[in-house]
Amino acid sequence: MSKAHALIVDDEADIRELLEITLSRMGLRTQAAGTVREARALLAEHSFDLCFTDMRLPDGNGVELVAHIQKKHPGVPVAVITAYGSAQTAVESLKAGAFDFVSKPIDLGQLRKLVDTALKLKSAAETSDGGLLGATPVVEALRALIDRLARSQAPVHITGESGTGKELVARLIHDRSPRADAPFVPVNCGAIPAELMESEFFGHLKGSFTGATRDKAGLFQAAEGGTLFLDEVGDLPLHMQVKLLRALQERAVRPVGAETEIPVNVRVISATHKDLSQLLAQGTFRQDLYYRLNVIEVRTPPLRERREDIPLLASAILARLAKSNGLAVTPQLEPSALARLCEHTFPGNVRELENVLERAVTLSDGLRIAAGDLQLRGDAPATAASPAPSLGPTVATAAPHDLEGQMEDMERRAIQEALEKARYNKTKAAALLGMSFRSLRYRIKKLNIE
Repeated sequence: MSKAHALIVDDEADIRELLEITLSRMGLRTQAAGTVREARALLAEHSFDLCFTDMRLPDGNGVELVAHIQKKHPGVPVAVITAYGSAQTAVESLKAGAFDFVSKPIDLGQLRKLVDTALKLKSAAETSDGGLLGATPVVEALRALIDRLARSQAPVHITGESGTGKELVARLIHDRSPRADAPFVPVNCGAIPAELMESEFFGHLKGSFTGATRDKAGLFQAAEGGTLFLDEVGDLPLHMQVKLLRALQERAVRPVGAETEIPVNVRVISATHKDLSQLLAQGTFRQDLYYRLNVIEVRTPPLRERREDIPLLASAILARLAKSNGLAVTPQLEPSALARLCEHTFPGNVRELENVLERAVTLSDGLRIAAGDLQLRGDAPATAASPAPSLGPTVATAAPHDLEGQMEDMERRAIQEALEKARYNKTKAAALLGMSFRSLRYRIKKLNIE
């Protein structure tokens, strides 16, 4: 097996020598250049597996070289060497397509981790598979962007309406990256009490506060080597935004009660359905954290912008529901039902489609799903020519226009009974009802069940 080949571009001889010695001890072959011109000549003559370049060079800068390599040698990951504390420079290099950056003075431990990650890029690209369903242009563009982002270590911020698959996109970026073998740790920032946030994110030492009976690792430590997904990052309080910014800048965290920081190797991907620029204007989100998180922005399209994907999505969801519910046959949508789905606006996006189909499977005969089984909001009420099916004496005597309300009352009673039988254990209640825990949680919230 041939050794990996690295290109080092720096006009300082001592930096070039340090990198050459370190990389050679890691089993890499190296070649060095002192200018952009020399680097381009070496790139034209040789095949490289990665490149390190200084930001300031006698005849240009590192960003220009990154752009050149992205265009002419897209398979070569580039790490930019920046001055200590030069956050803006690091962000510029990442936006230009750099794989990662390393600050002077160079930390050899961090350098080794960076090299290990870079050399995994090729195998990660070859072994990754799909997961994002759809064939519309917006989905194809999103899929291509995910592939590009998987080759980078740049922070990514995902925007989009609720239910558009922001966590799915984050997982795909992680799964197709060289970090795929390390943990993917998702966290809903709005679900953590403000007084516990620092401990949850950074960990704490035994005795650091009342109730701290043992040392505890935080979310950053749990995601070591992998990806930390901060969902609904717009919900972070200002005091936590300051601490998160420092952790991202220093690549280190300080557990509550500790005197020293712990280095962490974590890629952060954030997401929110809120408009962060509006939060900036309101003064509830820090500008410096915004620019640190939003190096590259990804938008997940709402379902109404990709209606042509609805038949494919519906088919996949029904197949999954049939498997999870132990059905021998996957229910099929009647043409009228499929047409109704394609007409619907789906304000809740793919998540709403999943819930609609889960309800429809329950209401159908298990083989065919009719348009009436969908129970979509905004559907016309039942008429004399098309009577609603008899659902028992309570519903049969109700006014036709109140059918949806009656259905919700029945659903509410069934859920309450299941919760009582399960002694309010939601996992057991979901099993009794034959639905997923996620679906039960959604319905409890929707029906305002205390």
